[in-house]
Amino acid sequence: MSNAGSYLLDLQEKLGGSISAERFMQEALYHPAFGYYSSRIRTVGRRGDFSTWATLDSSLAQAVATWIKKEKPSHVIEIGAGNGALAKDVLRRLGWWTRVRTTYHIVEISAPLRAKQKECLRGFRVVWHDSVEAALQSSRGHAHIFSNELPDAFPCRIFQKTEAGWMELHLRIAEGKISEQLIPSTLPESSIFEHPHPIGQRVEIHESYRRWLESWGQGWISGAILTMDYGDLSKTLYHRRPSGSLRGYAVQQRLAGIEAFQNPGFCDITADVNFSDLEKWGTDLGWKTESHFTLTDLFNQQGATGSLPMAFREAGEAFRALIQRRSNK
Repeated sequence: MSNAGSYLLDLQEKLGGSISAERFMQEALYHPAFGYYSSRIRTVGRRGDFSTWATLDSSLAQAVATWIKKEKPSHVIEIGAGNGALAKDVLRRLGWWTRVRTTYHIVEISAPLRAKQKECLRGFRVVWHDSVEAALQSSRGHAHIFSNELPDAFPCRIFQKTEAGWMELHLRIAEGKISEQLIPSTLPESSIFEHPHPIGQRVEIHESYRRWLESWGQGWISGAILTMDYGDLSKTLYHRRPSGSLRGYAVQQRLAGIEAFQNPGFCDITADVNFSDLEKWGTDLGWKTESHFTLTDLFNQQGATGSLPMAFREAGEAFRALIQRRSNK
């Protein structure tokens, strides 16, 4: 049995016979010894297990750079920079004078990805941090923050609507295989439960992302935050998707349902983001929602030169961009 399997079996026993999907994802993605992001991932893009918009095309960098130049911040913090391709394209498009006036920070907890970023960004002035708190301390709390495909990388709680009400998904390991269990549980705060759903519907709640925002939100004094990811508003997020949106990726192959959990540490596990929750969680922290639109609209509204490549127009409608602002006034 692998080290991951032995560890998860011990954890299952300590937790009373099953592991919540959120806790399982936390271990599979971030365990120091075998977690996918913390130790196994080597790169993002065509040579990795999955690709992001930024690894396939530079149009996203153009929109982000335009946003930064309009805002004119002294400090920019990118959270989770992947293989560094987006940061490199953004820095190139900022131009020499803006780069001189702006300190570019990257928050990266993955050692393999940080090494990749440093190789990619050789020659650029970039400061790396292990946490947002450290980056904000370096910028004295005044910074513009952005991320691309970050919330979806956080473990999520999974619920299924049954005749008896909403039940939480747990996983049980037996004889080397993983099976599902539905267990009664207290519901987290989420806009997804405000809408009617048929029996059998599964939903994902990125409650761990909310806890993470709360962990550093009070240290952010002023600036704006641009969050880009795939997802939708809660009202339409699960339209014609009774099984929810959870899936895994390994060597560019999509894994559905229980398959995503079968080899912990060897694949990415992700779910679509509920942007209605992100808005509300930011409001609770005192942030003001300034703009919320598709990534296509972000590209157009930032006045970036050129037009969105045809191959990315469908993706541009599936991705969303949320701009929230923090003011010290």
